[in-house]
Amino acid sequence: MRSPLLDLPGAVAPPDDSADAGVPWHFGDPFAEQRSAARAAVVVDRSHRQVIAVPGEERLSWLHLMLSQHMTDLAEGQGTEALVLDSQGRVDCHMGVAHLDGVVYLDTEPGAQASSALPSMGVDGKQPLLEYLDAMRFWSKVETRDVTDEFAVLTVIGPDARELLGRFATVPEQANAVAGLPGGGFVRTAPLRGLFAADLVVPRGELVDWWTKLTDAGVRPAGSMAYEALRVEALRPRVGFDTDERALPHELGWVHVAAHVAKGCYRGQETVAKIHNVGKPPRRMVLLHLDGSVEIRPETGDPVWHGERKIGRVGSVVLHHELGPIALALLKRTAPVDSELVAGDPEQDRAVAAAVDPDSVPPDTGEPPGRIAAQAIKGR
Repeated sequence: MRSPLLDLPGAVAPPDDSADAGVPWHFGDPFAEQRSAARAAVVVDRSHRQVIAVPGEERLSWLHLMLSQHMTDLAEGQGTEALVLDSQGRVDCHMGVAHLDGVVYLDTEPGAQASSALPSMGVDGKQPLLEYLDAMRFWSKVETRDVTDEFAVLTVIGPDARELLGRFATVPEQANAVAGLPGGGFVRTAPLRGLFAADLVVPRGELVDWWTKLTDAGVRPAGSMAYEALRVEALRPRVGFDTDERALPHELGWVHVAAHVAKGCYRGQETVAKIHNVGKPPRRMVLLHLDGSVEIRPETGDPVWHGERKIGRVGSVVLHHELGPIALALLKRTAPVDSELVAGDPEQDRAVAAAVDPDSVPPDTGEPPGRIAAQAIKGR
């Protein structure tokens, strides 16, 4: 779906093969847009995201069975994040969640897909997320509706964004809180590692009006290029870039954020609980600093090397206004994080020196709780 904001003066469209095709890539100076997000306020058009509405009296109990997050206690006016996993606990989809006025809204990647709901009947492979959810309704008192034609997502980021947005809407003080917008839609606060950020889900017909109100108030227009750089800096993974067919929530920092470890009865739950309680994930996501003295860059999906040993996979690759070229990567848990690495495919002449940002390495949480309990039993 092509955004009307691409017709605004200064808007530059992304490449045709971009996952963010349809929304502005930048407005002439993506580095200045990043700096404005860090120091003032920007607004980003993310109207290509899919929005699904789930009304019905059993919406919370049904979604509790469908998603990785604890949903039965999600009060009106609250938001969260959630995943759809396959039967082996691997990540299919990630979504933002908002509960307001008797409806749960899910916003996710354009074209999001989930593993088939009916593999036991020979229907294998992937299917659109909405089809998966609809196939799992059975007799539950819920609906699943694609409302992407009705609603569009904007994201505001920056230390001044709350005050500027507050001129036009009630902005919740708490993180992951939801409030209705005048004229329809809602705002959901979603901090971005130290920066205030909020998603506005606005009526699609009012997308240009909201953009104009915000930019006239002093919020700088920014494109998807700036948003991606801020996302990578904040260590926020993106499905399809920072995930592969084996990616687990634990590897991506999504446990406790988008996946609940104590609730049961959702697809992939056994793997999530087992790794949390008695094991450790085979990989971990880190931030790589890439050699900026050369023009070549690795691409998403390229390998990461330690000497001649392949130790991981490159995810999102971006240019940051302060850090230069950086990337997210999934590395084997046993891979050294204090040695010089190489990121990229040498056969394609795009291998560059890389170093792990030490602040991005997940802390060692020690022995899993289930293993400690088992050792205590044995000790008796």
